[in-house]
Amino acid sequence: MTDWRIAADALDLVQRDRQRDYGDAAHNLGRIAGLWSAYLGHQVDDHDVAQMMVLVKVSRSKGNYRRDNYVDAVAYTLIAEGLCDCD
Repeated sequence: MTDWRIAADALDLVQRDRQRDYGDAAHNLGRIAGLWSAYLGHQVDDHDVAQMMVLVKVSRSKGNYRRDNYVDAVAYTLIAEGLCDCD
């Protein structure tokens, strides 16, 4: 059965817990993007990092259920959508 509270918990992470613990998500992901860009030798942006973190959470959830992986994946999806320059 689907636990719809995961979406609410993810929103709380984005708006409260992670913001308090790590600061602005765009700034933090932008810093990570800079490091990944230097390491990989090609440009990565904050949106790319958020999308890649969703994939990390998907990978972690394969074969070993931990609710927090699903909550984090939804949270990173929300952040990625907010960073998307898709219009």
